[in-house]
Amino acid sequence: MKLKQTIIKKSIIFAAITLSCTFAFAQEKETPKEGWRKSGNIIFLFNQSAFSDWVTGGENTIAGNLGVNYDFNYLKGDITWDNKILASYGMTKSKNSEFEKKTDDRFEFNSLIGKKAKGYWHYSIFLNFKTQFTKGYVYGKDLNEKEIRTEYTNFMSPANLTFGPGMQWKKSDDLKFNLAPLTSKVIFVDKDFTLPNDAYFGVEEGKSTKYELGFYASGYAKLGLMENVTMENILNLYSNYLEDPQNVDVDYTMNLVMKINSYLSANLTFQTIYDDNAFEGFQVREVFGVGVNFGF
Repeated sequence: MKLKQTIIKKSIIFAAITLSCTFAFAQEKETPKEGWRKSGNIIFLFNQSAFSDWVTGGENTIAGNLGVNYDFNYLKGDITWDNKILASYGMTKSKNSEFEKKTDDRFEFNSLIGKKAKGYWHYSIFLNFKTQFTKGYVYGKDLNEKEIRTEYTNFMSPANLTFGPGMQWKKSDDLKFNLAPLTSKVIFVDKDFTLPNDAYFGVEEGKSTKYELGFYASGYAKLGLMENVTMENILNLYSNYLEDPQNVDVDYTMNLVMKINSYLSANLTFQTIYDDNAFEGFQVREVFGVGVNFGF
């Protein structure tokens, strides 16, 4: 237990330092104009490996990943409304596997309404929704060593809806954080998947929802590291007052885009999640490749 808490604290500190450094070196932005500000990009990454009589071994694979990152923000007087959609989906096919497997599957929507209080501070109400698009499986082998899979997740199972009032500090669209001490969180699952002893994302067997009340903190910082290189940092922290408040959920994402030309870029996405309702340890996702970018 002490080791787990130490790891959690170090991860929170690491993510917080990363965001703090980004805040410190972020460039000044011009005062935004009133009305809607919309920006986003679509990226497609493709990877392929092929071997023929390769004596050191190798596995033929084909993989593709499609991602969308879209912001649509509104400003009118002392009212701001910030929205962000993050969606990605990826598949890989290996010659030595009977099944096509997901490499990525994510849908997330963030929305925050703020009313200016003083300086860079705003009274705020936020909403965050997360789920995945398609079924997810746990893979294994049967008694004959044949690969098998068992359905474990699906669209809206699990899904997380988090919302609550708070205070937002916002210097620009690229530099902001929000604190919400009275945050509600609802976990949705397909009750047919629930397992004994709260094993299915914290939801009790036979039930399809779980309610939590806790403290939520989020931070966002984006900056240009050098010409044609940008880094986006997103950090979310959550503590459930009603159950094990010392086990802080951590979700940190770093998106690094190295632009080659108007349509090509090298992209690195790193994400780490700690949520003891989902997995006893850290989940890590890393995607790197050269892809085709379309800005809109």
